[in-house]
Amino acid sequence: MSFREDFLWGGAIAANQVEGAWNLDGKGMSVADIASFKPNLSIEDYAGHNTITNQMIADAIEDQTTSIYPKRRGIDFYHHYPEDIALFAEMGFKTLRLSIAWSRIFPNGEEEVPNEKGLAFYENVFKELKKCNIEPIVTLSHYEMPLALSTKYNGWVDRRLIDCFVNYAKVCFERFGKYVKYWLTFNEIDSVGRHPFTTAGIIPENCGDRLEQAVYQALHHQYVAAALATKDCHELIPGSQMGCMLTKLTTYPNTCHPADVELALLSNLNNHAHADIQICGEYPPLYQAQLKAKGIQLTMEPDDLKILKAHTADYLAFSYYMSRTESADPEKEITSGNTVTGVKNPYLESTEWGWQIDPVGLRVSLLELYDRYRVPLIIVENGMGAKDTVEEDGSIHDPYRINYFREHLSEMKKAVEMGVDLFGYTSWAPIDLISVSTSQMSKRYGFIYVDQEDDGSGSLKRSKKDSFYWYKQVIASNGEDLE
Repeated sequence: MSFREDFLWGGAIAANQVEGAWNLDGKGMSVADIASFKPNLSIEDYAGHNTITNQMIADAIEDQTTSIYPKRRGIDFYHHYPEDIALFAEMGFKTLRLSIAWSRIFPNGEEEVPNEKGLAFYENVFKELKKCNIEPIVTLSHYEMPLALSTKYNGWVDRRLIDCFVNYAKVCFERFGKYVKYWLTFNEIDSVGRHPFTTAGIIPENCGDRLEQAVYQALHHQYVAAALATKDCHELIPGSQMGCMLTKLTTYPNTCHPADVELALLSNLNNHAHADIQICGEYPPLYQAQLKAKGIQLTMEPDDLKILKAHTADYLAFSYYMSRTESADPEKEITSGNTVTGVKNPYLESTEWGWQIDPVGLRVSLLELYDRYRVPLIIVENGMGAKDTVEEDGSIHDPYRINYFREHLSEMKKAVEMGVDLFGYTSWAPIDLISVSTSQMSKRYGFIYVDQEDDGSGSLKRSKKDSFYWYKQVIASNGEDLE
């Protein structure tokens, strides 16, 4: 067995990290426009991400510049998308995962009429993709919900956001359904607990001492909204597929000590619970028991559980960057990762930003998820951030990136050969963009180099790295030629 003939090879980007044009053509502010430059993000901040305050939001609203808010400028995909899509097509992309900025369609989240200029922009992007025979996979909410819904309602803590989201999603289905078959509701829905403001618009100080209660209530509202959006998607777009997305935080026990094994098991169960709810359509018994033990009582409407059961996800999408370990020993060294921390694994190498590199963990994750859910899988984020050097002749040699992808794709191929139903892979990210956690540009992921520095200076010229040609070869051979 090898990759299916129609395997979707491509890359993944997010509107808030690439588009720029944060205040053009009627777009409203999003939670991403509050994200500031943090080149020296501490381990403590990785673990919490609860530092956003009302004063920080007020200061950011007053400051209408992009100097310390890099996501506002992105890489100007808003104006460069034809060029960028042409480069993706040159690599042979079969698919591009991208997101729609909710606040570009509904600036404050509650308008009766959507912003036509925002709709027209995305329609033009989808037309360009269609011209290049690139299948879009569209995420409806990828860390860029309207800021107004956060400041007015404390984000997804308020049930009224369900109607706001379902209305927004329905407009997208009606306008873009003829271009888009594959959809995703929420990016890394499990991340609400790690960064509640970024994912769900929750302002921690507005929750008093009940932040954890607010997080779980917001999650419930997102589950219901996702199910209702899935219902509309199926009804409005014949043959469409709606997936859910998980941050795959594959966790090992740091040692074979039973206490470490238990911690790792609980971590994995908590991670899977978010997919359980959206694929199986119900809250797992252990998850319910955990909520009860924490004293958390979810407020639900009578039909909520029926809605979850009736409108489940068609496929599971997940991000995988690294594995992590758990230890009962408080003296163990902690390392950073994809907005999460873990005990350092002595058997793995790490990136410049401390993320541990574990290709075998990707195969383990694929086997684990397919055995558990038995639905089609797609890897929608996988990659490494690194500093790149432009040589005098303009070339960019990135063997470290090629090695990372070669090793991960090799393990991915083994999982497919073992029987995993995998229908696509989109690298994060095919083009350099603004980092989600640190808002750095110097933390580069792409096969395509963008001439922009952390301070925003640069020509924005796009250049091909060595990895560009390597990935083109991988796609052309349908994953058979990884050398």
